[in-house]
Amino acid sequence: MSRFASLAELRTACLELPEADDAAAAVVVDRQTQLTKPPGSLGRLEDIPAWLARWQGRAMPLLDRVLVLVFAGNHGVSARGVSAFPASVTAQMVANFDAGGAAINQLCRAAGADLTVIPFDLDVPTADFTIGPAMDEAGFLAAVAAGYDAVPPDIDLLCVGEMGIGNTTVAAALSAALCGGDGRHWAGRGTGVDDEGLRRKCDTIDAGLTRHADTLADPLQAAMCLGGYELAGMFGAVLAARMHGIPVLLDGFVSTAAAAPLAKVAKGGLDHALVAHTSAEPGHRRLAEALGKAPLIDLGMRLGEASGAAVAIPILRAAVTCHAGMATFAEAGVDGKG
Repeated sequence: MSRFASLAELRTACLELPEADDAAAAVVVDRQTQLTKPPGSLGRLEDIPAWLARWQGRAMPLLDRVLVLVFAGNHGVSARGVSAFPASVTAQMVANFDAGGAAINQLCRAAGADLTVIPFDLDVPTADFTIGPAMDEAGFLAAVAAGYDAVPPDIDLLCVGEMGIGNTTVAAALSAALCGGDGRHWAGRGTGVDDEGLRRKCDTIDAGLTRHADTLADPLQAAMCLGGYELAGMFGAVLAARMHGIPVLLDGFVSTAAAAPLAKVAKGGLDHALVAHTSAEPGHRRLAEALGKAPLIDLGMRLGEASGAAVAIPILRAAVTCHAGMATFAEAGVDGKG
């Protein structure tokens, strides 16, 4: 039996989220005022330790155990020619992850992070959402539960990412359902489709929005009707992280879209998550702005695989190291601000 017996039960869980530990964050903020630097001179590196402390519930944040979760799934809409690559590439890339040959393997090694790849049944894609719901309720809830159960409760930071041919189409459709707009507003070239492929992508998104217009006001129904198994898995993982007191780094367009329903169901539902980078996929910048998120870095990346999140991990490590290791004015014998 799935962890969540119904959409109503999942919605209840989303509305009963633990609050932040503001007292822990206040300790961090107070220490920042005493460190040997002008106030604010390290920019966002000064904000990150307080954010980590707030969601870890400890006055001195840690990044000893960092986990990158990559979920993989296939999509029925891929048959509509919305990607430059065939759906078979999803399984081939999962094999590449397992062999250690992908970008995310190298980036996790460089960042000191563990990597776990969770493929759903890649031989059974979601349904074509222009014809019917991408997933039935049982399949959607099972994927959410798989993501939830993949998160160990004792890690310090979770990064989520994905692999799935066709999933930028899915992310664009879900973003449109949650934030408004149509295919042309949200779709990008994804894996590198040409002009005709982009037109098919926009038309596919618009057809899905029209097909499910009566249900899209409910963010969870939107995720079920327009999403994918790997997006549902990421949603479940982000929800579990909130329940366990684990801050989250979201990767790019697809992972941000996957998590976005939590922010729409519950006010502050994604306060424990940062967007790691601005994807070159144009819809991502719009979605991050709609969620009130300022991505940490912009390197023109659009790979997926949690690659942008992995690149951002050392930035968080730098912020924590400065916060913990810098001397205060009193310790260093340096005169403070007059």
